[in-house]
Amino acid sequence: MISRQWKLLVAASFAAFSLTGLAGVPAHAAPETDALYNSAQRHFTNGDDAAGRADLRNLIGADPADAEALALQAIWSDYAGDLPAFVDAMARLHVVDPGLAQGTDNVLGAVRAAVGTLPNPLPALAGPQTGIVVLGYGLLPDGALRPELVNRLTAAWLQSIAAPLSPIVVTGGNPQNGITEAEAMRDWLVSHGVAPARIHVESRAGSTVQNALFSTRLLRDVGATSAIVVTSPNHIRRAVADFVVAGTRVVGATTSLEQLVSQLPPPGKPGQRGIYLDATRTFQLSTAR
Repeated sequence: MISRQWKLLVAASFAAFSLTGLAGVPAHAAPETDALYNSAQRHFTNGDDAAGRADLRNLIGADPADAEALALQAIWSDYAGDLPAFVDAMARLHVVDPGLAQGTDNVLGAVRAAVGTLPNPLPALAGPQTGIVVLGYGLLPDGALRPELVNRLTAAWLQSIAAPLSPIVVTGGNPQNGITEAEAMRDWLVSHGVAPARIHVESRAGSTVQNALFSTRLLRDVGATSAIVVTSPNHIRRAVADFVVAGTRVVGATTSLEQLVSQLPPPGKPGQRGIYLDATRTFQLSTAR
């Protein structure tokens, strides 16, 4: 990942770019640029980052004021370690859409925080303004819990004991046999002595991105200003990035014990790539247009 020293370079590039201005920039929404944007997003989804960035370079050449393309180029150039492309995209984005530039910087900060997150099986102490968010996992066809989800719930149960005043959000849709992941999780926690009034059910999410977006809204509704995220060790970093991008201040990352040791080292580039991709989706840049 690119060092925070980019700020100095952005400042210099920003000054030079401001002198040239955006005079003569063509209006966005030409079919050709949308086709390039869609092609780039498909390449990123399929793992061909070089082709995706090439599409974005062509798009930005045709429409230098395309803010979404600039944000994507900055994010994926950061992943690739391409400092000149990153600086150029961010300098342009600061002129075209300062708000989106700030959001892009937040995405990259979330990725760095997630990569540096240490999976931790020990529950954290927290008060009533910190929610405990438990991420779902696919149910069996009859609606029963898979062992992976039981492991997550066990970690969440221990966390609920350590933070008895914290509200709990269970998040996950994907119903099986008429029951969603969140409903099955609530029932398990209640059967293990957690007061039903503490548990808030988010039963629409079908992905980690949606877990983060929908749970963030629910946390705000119940008055929580931060969260402890509970999931599996091999999922925690991606989840942390998504929640930070969604607007949740993550103060703890509690995991089950299974596969913990193998997940303690920071993720390599392939693992980081998944974090970048998910964080970009949570940022809600258009996946196609």
